[in-house]
Amino acid sequence: MQRKILPRDWRIRFGLLVSLFWFAFLGIYVQMNVGWSRFMALPIAEMGNFLEGAFAFLAFLWLVIGLFIQQSVLAENNEELRRSNLNIEKQTQAIAATELNARQETFFKIAESTRRQLGAVVGMLFISSQGPTGNGSYDNEQLREDWREFARGDSELFSRKLISMIANETGEPPEELFFGTEIRRNHTDNFIAGFERLLDLARECDTDNLIADSLVVSAHGLLAARMREMHPGYAFQAFDVTDSQEYLQRYMGEDKPKPPARA
Repeated sequence: MQRKILPRDWRIRFGLLVSLFWFAFLGIYVQMNVGWSRFMALPIAEMGNFLEGAFAFLAFLWLVIGLFIQQSVLAENNEELRRSNLNIEKQTQAIAATELNARQETFFKIAESTRRQLGAVVGMLFISSQGPTGNGSYDNEQLREDWREFARGDSELFSRKLISMIANETGEPPEELFFGTEIRRNHTDNFIAGFERLLDLARECDTDNLIADSLVVSAHGLLAARMREMHPGYAFQAFDVTDSQEYLQRYMGEDKPKPPARA
């Protein structure tokens, strides 16, 4: 650090220049008032007193210069620390962003599989309620066509159908549709639990809840909200299911209620 400062710091050059002038002044002073031959013959005590007074000025001068240089070095060190902290903060943010991206990529891989699994659960619920074993609204050929559409990638087909039935008030009442039989209730409970686990994963990898919002307003999300609203184990009043923030606050909070234990 000193090798870098000494040639550039004007205070060092100023101190050296003043010191040279001071030495020249002392030489002239000794020559004119005492003489070098008599000065060299002075007793040690007197010479020591003279040198002490003569160099006191230089000692004070270099003390002040040293303090200013030290202050400059400390300021540079502080600035270097500040830059290092900024770099560390940027690296930390980059690592956090990379980790978040990795979690999101993992989530989307899991989400696609989970959405298909939820679609299959809703499909079984749809067959139980609307198929030949239910109210007979759909025959086997219609159900096979729907399952072919589901296999081609439309994982929310049956959720949309059930939501449309509830909205248009066609078929059975929602309570009977979801909980009319033990099989339907099991399918409904499995769907709610699976969708909530998917929402929990979304919240862990998305601090702004953008992914969770998109899930809530999807067909699966709207259906899950209606299922929870009508579940006999929940004491919630109806609300606008398109309000994703309300859903997240009321249904996905830390104190979210659980359905009663099944016997």
